[in-house]
Amino acid sequence: MKTTFFFLLSVVWATLSAYAIDPKTLEIGAQAPDFKLPGTDGKTYSLASFSKAKVLVVIFTCNHCPTAQAYEDRIIRLTNDYKAQGVQVVAISTNDPSAVRLDELGYTDLSDTFEEMKIRYKDKKYNFPYLYDGATQITSLAYGAVATPHVFIFDQSRKLQYTGRFDDVEKPTEIPKVNNARDAVEALLAGKPVAVPKTKSFGCSVKWKEKSDWIERGKAEWAKEEVKLENINPDGLRKLLKNDTDKLRVINVWATWCGPCVVEFPEFVTMNRMYRGRDFEFVSITTDKPAQREKALKFLKAKQASNVNYILDGMDVYQFIEIVDPKWQGALPYTLIIEPGGKVIYTKQGAINALEVRKKIVESPTIGRFY
Repeated sequence: MKTTFFFLLSVVWATLSAYAIDPKTLEIGAQAPDFKLPGTDGKTYSLASFSKAKVLVVIFTCNHCPTAQAYEDRIIRLTNDYKAQGVQVVAISTNDPSAVRLDELGYTDLSDTFEEMKIRYKDKKYNFPYLYDGATQITSLAYGAVATPHVFIFDQSRKLQYTGRFDDVEKPTEIPKVNNARDAVEALLAGKPVAVPKTKSFGCSVKWKEKSDWIERGKAEWAKEEVKLENINPDGLRKLLKNDTDKLRVINVWATWCGPCVVEFPEFVTMNRMYRGRDFEFVSITTDKPAQREKALKFLKAKQASNVNYILDGMDVYQFIEIVDPKWQGALPYTLIIEPGGKVIYTKQGAINALEVRKKIVESPTIGRFY
């Protein structure tokens, strides 16, 4: 039975893949396509799950897109404002996570896997169901979602009455001039036609399954990047810590003989690939002795650490510790996040929690979650 399902699924995708890049969006007046999707709350939802709603708002979105993140709080407010009037909001994540490259994650701490959706659902305290369509994307194709977010609003008979943007302003710090989604909801609750039933949607394109080869292309590109290990002396270290740049700087102190260092180091390589397109810099400093330079460089090459890497020059580890942080007891690994101007916003002696560090990075004013 399970084999038959996946065979049929592959047939569906073979038939639909030609349209995945430019799917046909539902026309106004079209009936809402049914679906059966898992939610981050552990339940499974279909169209019938919302049969009591007077108005159904379906928003195709995702975790990682900066535009999608910019609208999160507004979607929560919309739900709060109209829930008592019979309006049901449902968010559906469109993206196939295997089609999302690390360098597309520069505005987020989370990618688009179902497990990461569960984290976002809890972190943001979503007051609406958050459903996962990334495994098949059949629902996203059926509705014709083209960007994140993309709003579809249906009346009580589940006929489409509005599709397009949420409002006309992406930045949550600015006040919209046109509240398209709210206006459509208000009109339907009042029994009136929606004045502007269709607009363009703006945001990140849907990451369709057929784009999953991007991951392999990215890996091939990163593997070709040069990996270097340079010397750093006390003056250079002080300058590094001063961070007289416009970039958020993450520094990881490690050694080849340190087990936790070796285990967690790939997390920093991942972060570098995620955020280096922004105002961000990852720097690693090994405390391996100069005689172990080649061993350290070999390790860095194996990890494809094409970021800035240093080895100590002209100082012993005790002088190094005092310069980096007099409060640091000296255990490895040791990690710092330094804002432009030298303000240290995070230190950790011992292994990091990678998600915690990514949140620190993306929530820093130097980086941020949206444009």
